[in-house]
Amino acid sequence: MDVLLFDMDGVLVDVSQSYRKTIQQTIEIYLRECLGLKANLVSQEEISLFKSAGGFNNDWDLTAGFLLYLLSTSGIPPLSGQKKLPSPDIIVLSLREHLSHFRQRRPLGVDRAHLSSFLDQVRTSGGGLKGVRSVLGDRWNGWVYRSGGLDRENLVKRIFQEIYLGEQFTSHYPLQPLFYRWKGLYLREKLLIGNEILLSLRKKLRLGIASGRPRFEAELALKRFHLMEYFDSLVTLDECETEETRLLSVSKKRVRLTKPHPYSILKAIQEIGLPNPRCGYIGDTVDDMAAAQSAKKVANIAGFGFLAGRINRRERKKSLLAAGADQILENPQQLLRLIS
Repeated sequence: MDVLLFDMDGVLVDVSQSYRKTIQQTIEIYLRECLGLKANLVSQEEISLFKSAGGFNNDWDLTAGFLLYLLSTSGIPPLSGQKKLPSPDIIVLSLREHLSHFRQRRPLGVDRAHLSSFLDQVRTSGGGLKGVRSVLGDRWNGWVYRSGGLDRENLVKRIFQEIYLGEQFTSHYPLQPLFYRWKGLYLREKLLIGNEILLSLRKKLRLGIASGRPRFEAELALKRFHLMEYFDSLVTLDECETEETRLLSVSKKRVRLTKPHPYSILKAIQEIGLPNPRCGYIGDTVDDMAAAQSAKKVANIAGFGFLAGRINRRERKKSLLAAGADQILENPQQLLRLIS
């Protein structure tokens, strides 16, 4: 093997207390602050189940999809359309006014059997938000403001970014926090693959990263854990979106290049610049493995499913293999076998 590429979340970095907690808290704050509803906290197992449906490499999409699902089971009246309103404050007032006569009988929660059945339908419908919309239709779209700018209508992303970045939010975005004013949950992240293993790999291979994180957040973690020196390439959400914009201007067609599309993997291989390299890609989700399988059409690459943490290990292993993983890595030390 000549090149080894990594996903970040769940592979290089433990995000169970950062991104996963941010999803949980964003759902809770959106329901409570924007809609005035009471809800039980969704569990990490339920978030993992949602990811396993595929098409949810983007945590903003996953959060929006979970909100749509919860609202579809809530008993609130459907609201298919959204008003174009000038600011988050006014949007929240409008949403609360729509629900002013609704009397909630019990906190929103998840019935695991119903969720599993719903996600089977989402998976069959192509996964991701597209799959959620296919199953639910547009009946609850009006309740979830999830697109556009953070300064105006994208409440889901606004809450999410405030929680994850904390004090870094205002330094990265020219905005003051509206929903969360405590330390960012990014500070809870921990390394999954230690520096000594990366150093051993770096002596034998060229290393790169193909991640769905925004570049600012990817570099935030790499600098914090002193990992920058190990990697020859870093491809993030920013590069995918830049290429999407370029393709739209040329072809007038909109295309998504985030995983499970192989663009980020192939871009990282290209940036490393070795001729005809033998490659591996390490990921922890079905989208990662699907992207690696698609990349095989033009690159010599194997997909390695990585199992970190204790949540749903058996189900995740089964899902990764079904998505095309060539091999499953149970712990970081097994990475060293790739160079032995």
